[in-house]
Amino acid sequence: MSILVGKSTRVLVQGITGKEGSYHAQQCMRYSQEFAEGGGAVVAGVTPGKGGAKLDGALEKVPVFDTVAQAAAATGANASLVFVPPAFAADAILESADAGVPIIVCITEGIPVRDMVCVKRHLEGASTVLIGPNCPGVITPGGCKMGIMPGHIHKEGSIGVISKSGTLTYEVVAQLTAQGLGQTTCVGIGGDPIIGTMYIDLLKRFQADPATEAIIMIGEIGGAAEQDAARWARKNVTKPMVGFIAGQTAPKGRRMGHAGAIISGGEGTAAEKMRVMAECGIHVTQSPAEMGLTVARALGRA
Repeated sequence: MSILVGKSTRVLVQGITGKEGSYHAQQCMRYSQEFAEGGGAVVAGVTPGKGGAKLDGALEKVPVFDTVAQAAAATGANASLVFVPPAFAADAILESADAGVPIIVCITEGIPVRDMVCVKRHLEGASTVLIGPNCPGVITPGGCKMGIMPGHIHKEGSIGVISKSGTLTYEVVAQLTAQGLGQTTCVGIGGDPIIGTMYIDLLKRFQADPATEAIIMIGEIGGAAEQDAARWARKNVTKPMVGFIAGQTAPKGRRMGHAGAIISGGEGTAAEKMRVMAECGIHVTQSPAEMGLTVARALGRA
């Protein structure tokens, strides 16, 4: 099994005629053809004003529409991958949500915070699941790739991965695969101050997924999402969990990489997050080089 996406996912790509959208849509399609036996395929593209445009390469048979509603109605697309420039990305998310697309993955970096406040408010109470923005996306190995992650390092297996950091997501996946531990689904939630889906929502899904044997949660400095998730997991997650926090040497008041990665008022430090995680029974690793090994040890396989 998997969470969020799988072989039955039919992906539409917003911004498919742009440089980034076209390139990564082709990579997603090739993953579907090579690793997922046709599952989780890109079935449509959307660029306003370019309906009917012809695409090249792996996308040559993928139709382009002017609107998400048209694309979903014509192709049965049930997930949207957003590669729209920052100034227009919030509207793209809302367009997919209003068209009834249940899963939206937004890769775009640099969306204004005010725009995301409006998106967050609009989605309150809705069944739409938004991953991102400013994230690497979601992949279910052997099922569906929706994002910019390198597909070949992933392996089908039993470990669920949740991460704020794109690069560390790839690193832990490579380590898990080297340990012989595949993944059920890997989710990069994004590093912006306001994002769609947080840790607890995904922990609920992994806890309910019988194929997921253990969960690794990668966080970073700033905010209290990791502490909240750890306290929730202590009461609700029965599977082994491993945690890592990036930014252990970051100075207070300086933003580090992601827009949301900033320590203010002494809160949101890596030390505080790791302390809470450990108190809640999560296996915490101090070094990113030991993430995969720590998962193997938590399962008694190292």
